[in-house]
Amino acid sequence: MAKALSIDLRERVVAAVAGGLSRRQAAERFDISAASAVRWLRRQKTHGSVAPAKQGGDRKTQHIEAHAAFLLAQVEAVPDVTLGELQAKLIERGAPFGVTTIWRFFARRGITYKKRPRMPPSSSEPM
Repeated sequence: MAKALSIDLRERVVAAVAGGLSRRQAAERFDISAASAVRWLRRQKTHGSVAPAKQGGDRKTQHIEAHAAFLLAQVEAVPDVTLGELQAKLIERGAPFGVTTIWRFFARRGITYKKRPRMPPSSSEPM
């Protein structure tokens, strides 16, 4: 993802629009897209600042973490419950999460369950 343009440029564009230029005229004057000028003015109006929003990072983990107690209780009650079964129980509770999201929830905690037993050591090949 590209870096955000400087706050100084953003403030100059906003000041130019406040000084009487249209958004498109300001965009042309400062050699930016008209859409950027529109977004920056909207951000100034809603947030009081033209500073760029934080980029990247995890923004969705908190949604499944809200159901942590429920999920951990389900695994404690039935240790070999499948991710699909947990997904169905979450959907019943009004929390539709994908199987991968549930898997990542348990992976963060180091909770795994291998359903197939380990293979016995081979007597003919070194392990």
